[in-house]
Amino acid sequence: MSPLPTTVPDIVRARVRSALRRPDGTARSGRAAASFGPREPETRALLLRLLSLLLQYPDAALTAARPVLTATVEALPPSPVTEHLSTFTTWFTGQEPDALEQHYVETFDLRRRSGLYLTYYLHGDTRRRGMALLTLAQRYRATGWDTDGGELPDHLPVVLEYAALAGPRAGEAPLRLHRRGLELIHHALSDGGSPYRHVLAALLTLLPPATEADRAAVAELAAQGPPTEDVGLDPYGAGGFAPPGAFVPPEQAHPTLMPPLTPPEGPR
Repeated sequence: MSPLPTTVPDIVRARVRSALRRPDGTARSGRAAASFGPREPETRALLLRLLSLLLQYPDAALTAARPVLTATVEALPPSPVTEHLSTFTTWFTGQEPDALEQHYVETFDLRRRSGLYLTYYLHGDTRRRGMALLTLAQRYRATGWDTDGGELPDHLPVVLEYAALAGPRAGEAPLRLHRRGLELIHHALSDGGSPYRHVLAALLTLLPPATEADRAAVAELAAQGPPTEDVGLDPYGAGGFAPPGAFVPPEQAHPTLMPPLTPPEGPR
């Protein structure tokens, strides 16, 4: 597998356009694409790559690629996923570049509830998050994929690109693991009225449906926030703090008496 390209045009040319071509090298029209559903591996991988692109920072390269991205979405077969993406790309292509950049920063960089770093929602700022990041990076390397270290391995666009490359079973496992965090991001984007909610809605549509336990956990996460830890306090114990007055200091020990020191005997 090739490393994650460092520029958006490379992704668009090498991946989005190639994913729209038949195995025999001929271009696929919109009508021909309609025979493929989101469950087909090729179309599913394309959808995940589109989601990865659309959730990246809208720099000059990405905004210049908006016509290609829009045409790609229009060529996909009708489905709830493509409906969400079509709604988003309509807004995305109609905005000025400066407005897109400002909205992205305000939405994903300045609001913790809609940040794109998935392990934060599962582990918070704890030591367990560091281990989760390491495990995710090792998963990427085990499949021969190098992210180039430009972003943390739990950044959602990176996780989506890995899912597209590694396939539904192993590649999408991190997305399934962090589904509750994805639900919380979607809720935050919906509450804030951000059009990026359509991108998260498209992604959630590709994943298995949320369970009652998932919905309850998301509600608790929204109310209480991610886990926290007090570094250095009872790192290995399982219990809570003792109640006031429960600590009884030990009795003072009797002083230890040393025998008097005598000078060593010298030669007589």
